[in-house]
Amino acid sequence: MLNLYASHIETVSLHRVGNKHRGEGLFLSESPARLNDEQTGLLKEYFLKPFREKEENYYCFTHEAALEFHPVYEAASAVFENPARLHEVSGELARHLYAKSNHPHIKSGECYVVYFTDLLLDNERTHALGIFKSEVKQDFMQFEEKGTNLDMLVQQGVNLHKLDKGCLIFNRNKEEGFKILSVDSNRYDAKYWLEEFLGLAPLTDDNFYTKNYLKFCQGFARDVVLPAEDKQQEVLFMNRAVNHFAKNDSFEESQFLNEVLENPELIPEFKHYKTEKGPKYSIEDVSNFAIANKAVSDTRKKIRNVIDLDTNIQIKLNFINPESAEKFVEKGWDEERQMYYYLVYFNKEQKS
Repeated sequence: MLNLYASHIETVSLHRVGNKHRGEGLFLSESPARLNDEQTGLLKEYFLKPFREKEENYYCFTHEAALEFHPVYEAASAVFENPARLHEVSGELARHLYAKSNHPHIKSGECYVVYFTDLLLDNERTHALGIFKSEVKQDFMQFEEKGTNLDMLVQQGVNLHKLDKGCLIFNRNKEEGFKILSVDSNRYDAKYWLEEFLGLAPLTDDNFYTKNYLKFCQGFARDVVLPAEDKQQEVLFMNRAVNHFAKNDSFEESQFLNEVLENPELIPEFKHYKTEKGPKYSIEDVSNFAIANKAVSDTRKKIRNVIDLDTNIQIKLNFINPESAEKFVEKGWDEERQMYYYLVYFNKEQKS
C-alpha cells in the first residue's frame, strides 16, 4: 500500500535530453533548480498524481551480470547513501538517458531527477528517488495588454496534468534491486523507458503473484468454464475465486480448487490449463503465497459480472456472495419458443 500525500520534495535537478539519433544535444544544468512554494506544490502533483491513480505494479532493477553494473541502480544507491550528491548523480542519469535516446521515434524533453522524503510504503516511512521526463508540448494562449487592445500570444509548454514518463525508486529492498514503480503515457517507445533506460523486471512479490494468479483464473473462466458450462457459471467461478482470495491471508492451490471449482470434472482441466498457460502469467511453479489485499481489490473492480444476451438485454450479477446468484437466478429452456431464459427471484425492486 502506497501513500504519497505526506511526501516532500527536497531537491530537483533539471536537464534537457535531446534525440541522439537526430543530432540533438544534451543540456545539463549547473546547479539544482530553485523552486518557490507554488512551483514545488505544482511539481509534486505533476510527478506523483499518476502513481496515486495507477495500479501498483512493482518492478526491480535487473542486470544479466550483477546489479553493481546497472547504471541507474548504482545512481540510486549513491543518492540514498548521500542525498547531497543528487545533482551530481542527476547529470550521470541524464547522460545515460541521452545514450539510450537513439531511435528516431524518441522525443526530446526535460529530465527531472527528484529526491522525495516521507513517503509511506506498506505503512513504513521511506525516501525515494524520482526520475521523470516531459516530452509532449501543448499550445496555450497568453494575453497581453497593448495600449487599448488585448493581444493573443500562442506559446508552447508542458501540460502539468499529464506526466509523460516517470519512475519512483523506493529506498527498500536494495539487495534485490530496490522496489520501483513506473509510468509511461506514450506507447510509441514502450521499451525505451522501462527496459533500455531503467532496465527493470517485474518484482515477483505477493502482490505480483496475487494479481497474476487472478488474471490466470480469468483466462481459465473464459477459455474453459464458459465453453464447458455457460456465461453464468463463468461469472460465478470468478466471484468465488475473488471471494476466496478476499477471505484468506494465504493461498494454497488444492484448498482453492476444492472450494472454488464446484464441478470436480474441471479440476484436471484447471491443472492442464495451468501447465499450458501458467508461464504466460509467471505462476507455472506457484501454488502457495501470501495474498495481497490491494491486488484482490483491484481485480474485483475490473471483473465484468455481466451476461450479454442476443436479445439486447444485460443481466448484471453484482454479488459479493456468489451463492446468491445460484439461489435467485435460474437458467432454463422454453420448448415453445425454442429459446433459453433466465428466471430471477426478488422481493422488491431497489431504488437507484
